[in-house]
Amino acid sequence: MGILGLGVSFRRAPVELLERLAFTDDDLTKAYRLAIDQPGIEEAVILSTCNRVEIYGAVATYHAGFLGLKRVLSETGGVAADELSDPLYSHWERDAADHLFEVAAGLDSMVLGETQIHAQVREALRRAAAEGAAGAALTGVFHSAARAGRRVRQETSLGAAPDAFVELGADLATDALGGLRGSDVLVVGAGQMAALAVKHLHERGVGPTRILNRSLEHARALAVRTNAAHGDLQQLPGALTHADLVVSATGAAGHVVDDGMVATAMQQRRGRPLVFVDLAVPRDIDPRCADIDGVTLLDIAALRDGVAAHSPETAEDIAQARRLVEDEVGRWLSRRRGEELAPVIKALRRHGDAVVHAELERVRTRLVALDPAEREAVESAVRGVAAKLLHDPIVGMKERIEPAREREVALLLAQLLGLSDVEPS
Repeated sequence: MGILGLGVSFRRAPVELLERLAFTDDDLTKAYRLAIDQPGIEEAVILSTCNRVEIYGAVATYHAGFLGLKRVLSETGGVAADELSDPLYSHWERDAADHLFEVAAGLDSMVLGETQIHAQVREALRRAAAEGAAGAALTGVFHSAARAGRRVRQETSLGAAPDAFVELGADLATDALGGLRGSDVLVVGAGQMAALAVKHLHERGVGPTRILNRSLEHARALAVRTNAAHGDLQQLPGALTHADLVVSATGAAGHVVDDGMVATAMQQRRGRPLVFVDLAVPRDIDPRCADIDGVTLLDIAALRDGVAAHSPETAEDIAQARRLVEDEVGRWLSRRRGEELAPVIKALRRHGDAVVHAELERVRTRLVALDPAEREAVESAVRGVAAKLLHDPIVGMKERIEPAREREVALLLAQLLGLSDVEPS
């Protein structure tokens, strides 16, 4: 089985396409069923975040795996296969591990070192396992990727500013409103990004803050921690008539705020401007709201250009992080080769021991004239010769076999050497 990763990300895909491909909880269940039904796909893990939608598979061959994984992305997201042709990327074996490890380390994010992705990688594996789609191959590579991400955060300064999106959104909102101090703020959502938004906005001296969420309990929990008011989404239309700034960061599959709702609110605001900062993918705010007089809409697409300026990492930070990733990829490859080759190596050593034993038995009568020390020296020398003869082939197998062909080449070697006790996996 080889490891194959397919996906689209913010680097080459427009926000509209990422929105269509983004997986909801219900989508994931359907997608995993579809994935494991595809010929040649043994395992699958789906990673769906604001910046990317990727699917990793343990596959029989590259070609069959590519077609199967692409079908999962296309059919689950309702996106025609030809729409994926340009933005779709694929990574095979070591390249797939390199990419996944960099993703987990935050090196492939819009905000370098962002910390959310590390948890998202671990959650993707957990969900795949719960759906019965993750086996030993993908569990191993995802665990190693999580380790790489953890090391990068512990051993470098990356991740010092995981909330750069919120900071940039607040900066742009400040420009649009002429200042935030005393502004009436509405936060839609109660997750990690919403909590970051409340924290940053309070640091800037905003006025009354209200948190609305589909789950009233979650809204209340965040409101208690941040000394804010709270409510459910039914209060949203009325809340829009009072707010100066609306920050939205939910996990909803569709728009939470539509243009009709905003148009009605603007009629009651008597010319007061309203700024939206939409931090969600799929987007919470209908893009058509930007066409309404008095409305400023800042979404992920608008934040992309400026977010890099909020990343304080140096070239040395990034270089050190990449060295850590490379080290962890090397460890994963060594472990994987060892696991694949272990049966053949054990059989090869058993074969060597058997040959030594047979040869010593053949000349046993000639050795009786030797004293015990001399006999032991002869036997030790014979065993040493056998061990040295086996050493280079074993090391060569571990170091030189092409990724994804370890088992195939090892079994061929076993057949050539007549190691009949090694069975294909």
